[in-house]
Amino acid sequence: MTATDARSLAHDLLQRDDASLVALLVARGVSPTVTWSDAFDAAEALLEPASAERAVVTVTAAEADALAAATRGAEPEAIAAGAVRDALYARALVAPDGIPYPAIADAVRGQVPTDAAAAAPATGAPADSAPVTDADAAASRDAAVAEQAFASSGSLSDILHIALAAPLSRIGTGALGATERRRLIESGAVAEPDAADELVEIAHRAGLLAGQDRHWLVTAAGVQWLRTGTVARWTEVAAALRAHLPAAVRTSAGGWRSLDRWAGAHPFDPAWPQRAHSEAALLRRWGMVAPDGEAPRWAAPLAAGSAVDTDGLQMLLPSEVDRVYLQNDLTAIAPGPLQPQLDVRLRSMARRESRAQASTYRFTADTLADALTAGETAETLRAFLEELSLTGLPQPLAYEIERTARRHGTLRVGPDWQGRTRVTSDDEALLRTIAVDQALRPLGLVRDGADLVSRSGADTAFWMLADARYPVVAVDADGARRRLDRHRLADEPPAASDPLAVYGPLLARLRAAQGSDAEAAWLGRELEQAVRARATIVVAVRLPDGTAREFTIEATGLGGGRLRGLDKMVDVERTLPVSSISGIRPA
Repeated sequence: MTATDARSLAHDLLQRDDASLVALLVARGVSPTVTWSDAFDAAEALLEPASAERAVVTVTAAEADALAAATRGAEPEAIAAGAVRDALYARALVAPDGIPYPAIADAVRGQVPTDAAAAAPATGAPADSAPVTDADAAASRDAAVAEQAFASSGSLSDILHIALAAPLSRIGTGALGATERRRLIESGAVAEPDAADELVEIAHRAGLLAGQDRHWLVTAAGVQWLRTGTVARWTEVAAALRAHLPAAVRTSAGGWRSLDRWAGAHPFDPAWPQRAHSEAALLRRWGMVAPDGEAPRWAAPLAAGSAVDTDGLQMLLPSEVDRVYLQNDLTAIAPGPLQPQLDVRLRSMARRESRAQASTYRFTADTLADALTAGETAETLRAFLEELSLTGLPQPLAYEIERTARRHGTLRVGPDWQGRTRVTSDDEALLRTIAVDQALRPLGLVRDGADLVSRSGADTAFWMLADARYPVVAVDADGARRRLDRHRLADEPPAASDPLAVYGPLLARLRAAQGSDAEAAWLGRELEQAVRARATIVVAVRLPDGTAREFTIEATGLGGGRLRGLDKMVDVERTLPVSSISGIRPA
């Protein structure tokens, strides 16, 4: 980097409006808290070799080709006007005339394009997959992809249900730990570890899961997603996945480029081919592309930048059902995919034992007690199941509901008039058992007349008793039952910050330092650098008679408005007034 390059870029930065300058800073990864004092600091930092190399790594294939062609000779050449040049100029990789800055040119010359084929598995068609051309074969492929879409949607639904019951742990990198992968596999939600990782990442991109502390938590949007139909579920997530694709693989229409071009989208980034492979794997997992990399007919509009052909997808999916067969063995069999809102409620009172197009749910005393704890009553359970069942309400299930409901609610937990938590019951023996239960010691329960009281919160006491399988209900201060939801949801994400506001202080500092005599300010910086380096420079000085003279000196000091240095031509010390210096250059 030469002083002239930095000066040129500094002037260019100050000519940009705030929006384009902020876009440049964001694209170049500049922190809003950087300690630049003025545009000259900014220009020097942006043209440092390390910064130039980081910027060059991000260029797309078209930009890399243009930069490589422009820097092939000893002196960089101008890139032709057009979208590529505009994109490079927006990131301060080329000057306004399209000529790459020397620091950028050096960084480009030092790059070795990545061998995408060797760096990562192919993102396009697998080796054993050939493009589908026959109409029947295409229809068969589309049906297989639709089956994948249906299976992935169901698996993701299971993952969210599991995360609602107990948040998924994640390691420092944000990925699932081995224990959580095993938990998802053993539950039947996924069949392999890769599926667990990819579906969690898909849920994160779609806003259904959010990382918080060291856990993946379901979001409010995730809870709502569970209650929507299969096609709507799939479409919502597919749109989110498309929106999160890197710009280098997107088309101007908003779709995505052919997968066989993804690996070379960032030819100077050695990590890109593996990332491209991972991005393509997410699309395959969600059924947005077939194994050969082509989008099925109903997803082709999505790949082109439009909306999914939902009718075409619906035709290939199994029809959802709104009825089940209730059996005498306390099971429910859904003869097809149960409508999501019905599935969610049925899961609140029964445990799903198998997941397929025909799913099985099992009722137990514990699952029914959990439903009652969550606010159901014997009446609401019976009404829901009678409406849901194609075979009526079997007597064994009706009996189990009544038996569980009679026992449930023996304990009541709620606040009292003194602000404490009060546990009441008509069963004195049960209260005595609770008072000595070691698992409940953290509550600090003590006798207060016929009741037990605690300084812990009412909700905390309720859930500890419920987890210990006591027949407890939550009540308010008046003794009326209240419904509690123990699902821990992710906090609402903070509102997106306005980049102009985030970078506002930095912009203000750069603008404030813009004096009326920018040339003089830059000359002062060049002189300071020369003195620090004790560099030998050629100084052009304006003489009183209007003529100019050049001195070749080794700069040794700067102060009091004067430059001091050793004149290399005559070996004498000179002191030159800075106000008379018109310019300097390396000797």
